[in-house]
Amino acid sequence: MENSQDNKQYAVIADHVSKIYELRNKNNQHKSANKRFYALKDVSFKVKKGDVVGILGTNGSGKSTLSLLLSGISDIDHGTITVNGEQALIAINTGLNMQLTGLENIKVKGALMGLKKKEIEAITQDVINFSELGDFLYQPVKKYSSGMKSRLGFSISLALDPDIFIVDEALSVGDKGFAKKCIDRMMQLRDDRGKTIFFVSHSLEQVKNFCTTGMWIEGGELREMGPVDTVADHYSDYVNMLNAMKGKEKQEFLDKKFQKRLLPKQEKKGLFQKLFG
Repeated sequence: MENSQDNKQYAVIADHVSKIYELRNKNNQHKSANKRFYALKDVSFKVKKGDVVGILGTNGSGKSTLSLLLSGISDIDHGTITVNGEQALIAINTGLNMQLTGLENIKVKGALMGLKKKEIEAITQDVINFSELGDFLYQPVKKYSSGMKSRLGFSISLALDPDIFIVDEALSVGDKGFAKKCIDRMMQLRDDRGKTIFFVSHSLEQVKNFCTTGMWIEGGELREMGPVDTVADHYSDYVNMLNAMKGKEKQEFLDKKFQKRLLPKQEKKGLFQKLFG
């Protein structure tokens, strides 16, 4: 068994992690009290400090849920996640106050991190320079496009300099020039500073070029983890297989896959049980 000293080489240790959600309809009402499913089910892995992990998976596979758990924003239902260092989630809209201006968001973030006034002023200038948002920094964030929100969130996280970056599709919107600028900066952080990075993206090219380790999440479970080229190729084969399916065959395959994520139905409690447990 590994001791705590051995575990210090890891940035993140996930041990049998599960996250359960309840199905809701379009009006955000519960579809059924008995319809609960695993967003993530019994996921375990270890990531060493300085590793860059590309997280792959089809829509609804559990990638963003994992990002929320890694960042500490969402609670875990079962298992544990040990994080050694400060982490920051970079995702569209996450952590931004829509009512505040871009500039106010920078200052609030800095204050929440416990920075002093001079330190906040320093990171503010860093964000202004990197985001290239100009006068839009003085406008409420609710008026920003998705690309502008991504620029602001990414720039703030870079300036705050966490130990672990969790980038969830933040570079999928906006212009390609800024996306390249962000990738280049993260590569610099990876190579020069040994930062640990979790990178969620639908772009296999980005993942293979930037990451060293691949993590494939499918149906809420960890399907494969290893060298990025190997994992990406296996994931690509799966996507091609899925895309080759037509109509009813594809729907039946997806329905069967989701059924495996459903929890057993809960027995309906009578009035006496509700009142007295």
